[in-house]
Amino acid sequence: MSLLSRRPPSADVDADAVRGAAGAVRDPELHLDLDEAGMLGDVTVDHDGTAHVTVRLTTPTCPMRERLVADVGTAVDTVPGVTGVRVKFDAMTDGERMSLASRLRGGREDGHPFGPDATTHVYAVASGKGGVGKSTVTANLAVALAQQGKRVGVLDADVWGWSVPQLFGVRHPPVALKGLMLPLQAHGVSLMSVGFLVQGDEPVVWRGPMLHKAIEQFLGDVHWGDLDVLLIDLPPGTGDVTLTLLELIPDAQLLAVTTPQPAAQTVAARVGRMARDARMPIAGVIENMSTLVCSSCDAETPLFGEGGGARLAAGIGTTLLGQVPLDLPLRTAGDLGLPAMVATPDAPSVVELRRIAASLPVVRRSLVGRSLPLSVV
Repeated sequence: MSLLSRRPPSADVDADAVRGAAGAVRDPELHLDLDEAGMLGDVTVDHDGTAHVTVRLTTPTCPMRERLVADVGTAVDTVPGVTGVRVKFDAMTDGERMSLASRLRGGREDGHPFGPDATTHVYAVASGKGGVGKSTVTANLAVALAQQGKRVGVLDADVWGWSVPQLFGVRHPPVALKGLMLPLQAHGVSLMSVGFLVQGDEPVVWRGPMLHKAIEQFLGDVHWGDLDVLLIDLPPGTGDVTLTLLELIPDAQLLAVTTPQPAAQTVAARVGRMARDARMPIAGVIENMSTLVCSSCDAETPLFGEGGGARLAAGIGTTLLGQVPLDLPLRTAGDLGLPAMVATPDAPSVVELRRIAASLPVVRRSLVGRSLPLSVV
């Protein structure tokens, strides 16, 4: 229970106004108003103007308690006559949780919400080999898009070498709501990763069928809400996860990440050719680590050579979207668990990533070879 403010008593308080103010607060995980989500419990007002609000959590261990206390307190404190706000918590019953999960699914019992008619733009961020900074690019593009006002999600589909928990500094498990998981929130981005579901450095030893099922669940059994953009961080190469994604979301757009090195560029070209052969839209190429920026004099050195991004783009028939330099802020931010887009917004690497995010193209899948619905007039 928390007391948010204390002012001298004033006029009588309208309890309905208090309930309305509290009920309009949005839950940070569900993205629904507390009243709409069925999370608003008893609301009473003492004779001295102290408002008591009960919030009914989806789980007793909800990690967003402090955020809810602050948001409810701020909202109720604006009601005329309120002198203080006390917020306490209760938990939903199993039946209420099941009902809420059904509502969040929107009546959809299986499948996922990212089909051909979806308004969400899905980008599959891929590379031919590891170590090119694909996950760092994904994380910072996501934060940049969120800072531009978009509703953004990141699915860490690299089930063996997940990086999203480290890059965003989030490590607690997601809330499970009767078969529906709620993505974690950080810096305005909704996150899901297998790294949230395992303990510490526990390895994930999965083969094809288990990988396929895991990706299905991350897409269909997570309450992503109404996203504008979903970025999917793929494992390197052209293995089972990439093939599963092509099958489950054929309208996803490929973002290929490479370094200038021929060793990275030629391997990434295989991913691009696979996408092209599968008629997967290709949004473009991002060349990472284009130059090394000196932290003392700002001089730039082409440490890994030059031209790899341009050669890759030309080879798979797409556009080079940008060249991201390697600088100290980008590296240290990832180690600290804070995206560089937040930690060092003026770093050269961040400026370029922000520019790429602002001009990210939308490429539609070709209708060639695609089944189309027929109607009789």
